[in-house]
Order: sequence, then C-alpha cells, then structure tokens
Amino acid sequence: TSLFYDDFDRLLHFQSLSWRTGRISTVSGWQWPPFFVSTTPLVIMSDTVGCSRLFLLIGIMISLIIDSGCKNPTGAETVQPFHSSTSWQHNHRNYTHFKMIKNEESSIAIDSSKYPLARKDDSIVDDYHGIKVADPYRWLEDPDSNETKEFVQKLNSISQPFISSSPIKDKLQKRLTELWNYEKFGCSSKHGDYYYYFHNSGLQNQSVLYRQKTLLGKSEVFLDPNKLSEDGTTSMNIQSFTNDGSILAYGVSEKGSDWVTLKFKKADGTDLNDTLVGVKFSGLDWLIDNSGVFYSTYPDHKGLMEGISTEKHEYHSLYFHKLGTPQSDDVLVADFRSHPEYICSGSVTDDGRYLIVDVSRGTDPSNKLYYYDVQDANQKITGKVPLKPLFDKSDAKYEFIDNDNDTALILTNHDAPMFKVIRVKMSTAHEGPSAWETVIPEDKKNKLDWVTYVGADRLVVSYIEDVKGMLQNKLYVYCPKTGERFYEIPLEIGTISGFYGHKKHTEMFLRFDSFLTPGIIYYVDFKDIEPSHPVKLKEFRRISVKGVDTSKFTVKQVFCTSKDGTKIPIYILHNKNLVLNGNTPTILYGYGGFNIAVTPYFSISSILFLDNFKGIFASANLRGGSEYGEKWHEGGIRERKQNVFDDFIAAAEYLISNNYTSPRRPELAIRGGSNGGLLVGVVSQQRPELFGAVLNQVGVLDMLRYHKFTIGNAWIPEYGNPDEASDFEFIYKYSPLHNIEIPNKGHQWPSTMLLTADHDDRVVPLHSLKYMARLYEAARASNNFQKKPLIIRVDVKAGHGAGKPTSKIIAEYVDMYCFLQKVLDLKWYE
Repeated sequence: TSLFYDDFDRLLHFQSLSWRTGRISTVSGWQWPPFFVSTTPLVIMSDTVGCSRLFLLIGIMISLIIDSGCKNPTGAETVQPFHSSTSWQHNHRNYTHFKMIKNEESSIAIDSSKYPLARKDDSIVDDYHGIKVADPYRWLEDPDSNETKEFVQKLNSISQPFISSSPIKDKLQKRLTELWNYEKFGCSSKHGDYYYYFHNSGLQNQSVLYRQKTLLGKSEVFLDPNKLSEDGTTSMNIQSFTNDGSILAYGVSEKGSDWVTLKFKKADGTDLNDTLVGVKFSGLDWLIDNSGVFYSTYPDHKGLMEGISTEKHEYHSLYFHKLGTPQSDDVLVADFRSHPEYICSGSVTDDGRYLIVDVSRGTDPSNKLYYYDVQDANQKITGKVPLKPLFDKSDAKYEFIDNDNDTALILTNHDAPMFKVIRVKMSTAHEGPSAWETVIPEDKKNKLDWVTYVGADRLVVSYIEDVKGMLQNKLYVYCPKTGERFYEIPLEIGTISGFYGHKKHTEMFLRFDSFLTPGIIYYVDFKDIEPSHPVKLKEFRRISVKGVDTSKFTVKQVFCTSKDGTKIPIYILHNKNLVLNGNTPTILYGYGGFNIAVTPYFSISSILFLDNFKGIFASANLRGGSEYGEKWHEGGIRERKQNVFDDFIAAAEYLISNNYTSPRRPELAIRGGSNGGLLVGVVSQQRPELFGAVLNQVGVLDMLRYHKFTIGNAWIPEYGNPDEASDFEFIYKYSPLHNIEIPNKGHQWPSTMLLTADHDDRVVPLHSLKYMARLYEAARASNNFQKKPLIIRVDVKAGHGAGKPTSKIIAEYVDMYCFLQKVLDLKWYE
C-alpha cells in the first residue's frame, strides 16, 4: 500500500499529502485514466484509518463517474491532474486546489494539423566545413515577397483568434492602460539658458521634449514627436545641442527602424532646412563654433525599403555636415575600408580642441581610439583628416572621459577586468602602460561602471557593487587630479537610469529607479561647496503610479549554482504574503550578453503580473553581461555561450526546488528578447520539461546566417563566425533553428509565443519566420502529440523596440499576458 499511496499522490499532487475529497471532480469532456486499486485483508485490519479513506475516495470517484455520465474508461487517454493553490473555473463550476489538463479536447490546445505548412525548397543545402545543412525556408528571408506576406497572414490567422479568445483580454487592456497612465519624467540637462527634459503625460505615444528657464519656472514644449505622425510611430532617438545650446540636432526614426533622419532646430524655435537621411548607429556631435556636426552611416547603403531591407551593412564611416549645405556636400572624415565590419563614431572634446574617433569591431568590447586636433585646423573640416593614435591595438576597452589641454582621462579595463581610470598624454598614450598614470585603481570586487565630470574639480563615479547579497549602483565623488575618493553619495538599492553632469556646470541631475520605484529625479548644485565636503541629494521630482500599492511587494536577491559551480544572482519580486508552495505563476527573465548589466528597473507590466495574477517576477544576472566586469562577460560568449544557457536553467531549477513555482502544473514562464530571445529559444529545446510557457521577443534564432543581414556581422565577436570551422562547431550545437525536435512521446515543446515586427532591421523578422516554419513542420510530424500552443505575433509599423509608441507597447503586453493566461490557466484578481 505504500507504493499505491506514492503513485496515487504523484498523480493527484494533493497538498501536503492530504486527502481532501472535496478536490475530486469530473469535468465535461474529460475522463479519468483507468484505475486498478488493490489492497489485502491484512492491510485492512492493520490500517483501518487509511483504508477507510481509501474506500471513501473510491466511493466518491464512482459516484462522480455515474453523475457525469462518463462511459467505460477503457482506452481513454490519460489526463494529467496538477495541484493548484488557486481556484479554477470551468463551465461556471469552481474546483479549488485541483485541476486536470485535457489533451485533445483542451480549450488551450491547438490541433497541430491546423498549423500552416510553409513551402519547402529542399534544393537549398549549404556545406559548412563538410557538414551539409538544409535551409528549406530560405525564401522567407525576403520580407517583400508575396509568398512571405501570405505566410505571415496564415501565421496571424492562428495567433490572433487564440489570443483574442482569452476571457480576460478586456480586463487586461483596461487595467494595463490604467496603470500606464501616469506621468513620466526624464532626467533634466542644462543647455544654454534652459533646462531640458522629456515628459509623458501618461498615454502619449512618444515623450515630449520640454524646457524651462529655472528649475521651478514654467515649462514649455520645445519638440513634440507626436506631431510627426498620426499613429505615433515616428520617434526621436538621438539628440545633441551645440556647446552654447543655441541649436539642437536630433534624429527621428520611422516605424521603429534603426535608420534615422537628422533634423535641426534653433533654441528660438526655428526649424532649419538641413535634413540628413540614411543615418544609422551614429553618434552626433558639434564643432565648438556651431558650424556643423559629425555623424556616421553606411555609404554603400542602397536606400531602398528602409526598415524592411535585410541588406548586410559594411564600411561604417564618419562624415561631417556643414550647416546650411546639402547632404550631398557632406565630407567623408574617416573610414576603414580594410575592415568592413568596423563601426566608428566621432565626438568633440568639451574644450572644442580634439575630434575623438572611436572604432570597434562590431560589438567587440575592445576598441581603438584616435584623435585629430581641430583647433590646429582652425575648426575647418574639408576632407579626410590625419588621425593620430591614442590606443590602436584593440586589446581592451578605452573610453574617453575628458581632457585638460593635451592630457586626457581614460576609463579602461586594460589589465583591470573591473575597470580603472588612467591619465595619459595625447601624444604618447599609444606607447602603452609605461606611458600611463593610474588615477583610480581597479576595485577587484566591484565594477567601475562610468565616470563623468561635474564642474571642473569633481569626478562623479558609479560602481556596480554587491552589497549584502544585492547588486546595486553606488555613487562616489573623487578628486580628478589625485584620484582620492572624497565621499559616497547615499542611494537606496536600485539603478541610476539617467544622469547629467558637465565640466562647465556645477549642477548634477540623476534619475533613480528600482523594481518598486517608478523613478525619482535627484538634483545637486555643487556651487560654493568644497569638493571634499559631502552633499546629499535633493529630491526634484518623484514619479508615482496611480492604483498600485507597492508596499505589498518585496524584492530579494538569491544565488543559484550553475552547472560549473558559478554562483548566479537572481532578483525575485513577489507579494509579501507569498506562500512557498510551488504553485505561484512565475516569469523568469534573462538576457546574458553583449556586456549589458541587468540591474533593478521598474516595469509596470511586472507590477500588473504581481498584483492581478498574484505572480512572481524573477530576473537572472547571467554570464555574458557586465555585472561583474569583463571576465563575467567573457564567460558567456563564443565557445562559452552554453554557460549562459546553463546559468538560466540553474535559475529555473532554483525557483522550482525552492518552491517558488513548478513546471508540472505548469506555472513557470520564461521571457527574453533579442539576445534574450536566443536564450529562451535554446533552453526551451534543451530542457522543455522545465517550462510551462516561453515568450520569445525578436529573438536571434538562425545562428548560421545571422551575420549576413543588416548589422548581424557586428555580433561576430559575441557569437563567433559560423563560416569559420572552429566557430561553426559550437554554434551549430545550440542554434535554435537547427535544433528543433518534437518527439511523439515524452515531453511536448513548451507553449511558445514568438513576437517579431515587420520593420525590425536589427534582428530581422526572418529569424522568427523561419523558426516558426520549422517548428510547425515538426509539430505536424509529431502525430498530434504536440498539443501545447505554438504561435507567433507579427507586428506592423514596428521595429526592434526602441521608439515603440505607448499604444503598441500596451497592445503587445496585453497579447503576451492573454497567451500566458490561457496556457498557464492564470486566475485574474481584481
């Protein structure tokens, strides 16, 4: 009988091994699996209590079978009942703590035979270093073909009805819109006679640029991007004021594309006629005499179907535009034709003397710095300039902070994975460490994140520190001459999401966010204060959300152990009254790449998940990011990319083993976008049994051809080059598109929702389209074993994410939560 109890309890998942007959029921359309129950007279005599419970249970089951009109269950498909701590409604009946998931008849299942099959072209086979790899859906790489458009329509014909059938969609739309409708402020900055800042009244599609002459004075609109398009899909993305604040150069993007058009506006409100088109991945900076701007673009760009074209980008080059002249007269300042993958940008030092040119091999964290003395050239740019080397070996990261005549301060990780600040002579810096002076030495435990001047006699320095088991931003004030740390500026646990400081101004602004803080703008004026005298931040603006009591929630950071023993931090955000019973719906987020640190940030969609679904939001700090310096980043790139996947899997296992959630009910959803889309795409195929649902947003999924489209070749330092035999070996092992396999028994593929957009010209939609075509092919071949839904949402007039209008952001989250509500059977709490 002990075996019987174990088996029966495994099947029913009764809470705390309790026997509560009120939790057993039959539901129309479902059948219980065949049962054979046995015991012996000896057991009946020796365990009368246990057997009385057993007989009572059997009697209730029989009565329920009779009451439900179920036929003889012989041959009935096995159902999988799962324990739930929340009530679940079906046909107006309430079944508390217990639920069964139907197979073919389930309202959340999709008959795999209904999935559209894309045409296969079996003639497309590539030879990668002796290995033949078929690519039958390559025709989907053409976004403008009628066949691709028709396939997208078929995909949406599956996803749209599924999402729309969620019974809570209207409630979701109403609630999320209410929550999103709160004032949002950006960090103020001083330019000329005005303080400028971005503001959104709540539901405006794009934030508006305001200005005021005094901090407490009346504000006025300076530039409103909402007037640039009727549907809100035109956004501002880069801005640069002249040194005296008299002219603003700014970039506008259409429909979320990375392609930018530069425009110019004078401080008196006059719009200039100068317009520069076809700008991409560009910095933007002025000569000190306001005569013109430096910008970057791809000169060989064809200019067709911007935002839709997938053409490969090469030969990024630096240009100078003289104000008042046509773009055709713009001057090529620097290019690197021997390295088509290089990306470059130009900036002018605050004193106006030097042009600094930053050159990197795509997203490689190492770079080169060059300079040109524009003062010696009388501020005239007439053609290519003779660049001189500052650091020309690409052996580390070098970031120009500021200069004092011909001496510069540089932030670098050369022989310092956690970064340090050095002082160099412009003319001798390229000679190497023997010509450098260390100003702020490396902190072996904490990463030096950024440095800026505020006034001429202070450096404000930000670190990412692990304080009592919690990663957070810390802020310090240093002496720029000696490197002495004067004092710490106290902050709560969170993230500095915005900052303004300048060498010629004594005022400093910063924006502080956290998981539970929508935003606080702080202000300090160092005027007439000794550099070594500590100051406290003054609260300038506080952002608040109507209708949410964040005091109900709490945040903690825990550490899980990855496959190789590395400790991985996880932030966990949940309701204070959480009961650790393994039955709480959970979203686990991850990114793990491109040297990007994922620090605490406020997300209204996560607050909704906690408040209205009583869920948990978890965010893992995976290798590949920059949380612990360059070694942490290098631990998750190229041939070590599997470490990132192992880290994320370890985070999921931690949440399960510590009873936050469970894969069996199922309760655990995972979400990632872009490089994070690659992450969730890989782990969902490596460990499908762990996850109940997958939200894959604009993911990088075809790892054998990612480098052939738009900016993809810039990611080679991160992922490796599949055209190289040694790199192909480790890339092919995990490439999501090439490792899809749905069996006809065992574990189904997790319920999956892909999201992409027609104007995403960074991670082009072909990744998601080819992946979905292959996934549907595998699902159709599984003999209807795969019943968990697999859908894709293809947005229109939208890009990779930047500049997306508020209306589209809300619509996207509503659809994602509708999907999760259905596949995880989430309960809505008012």
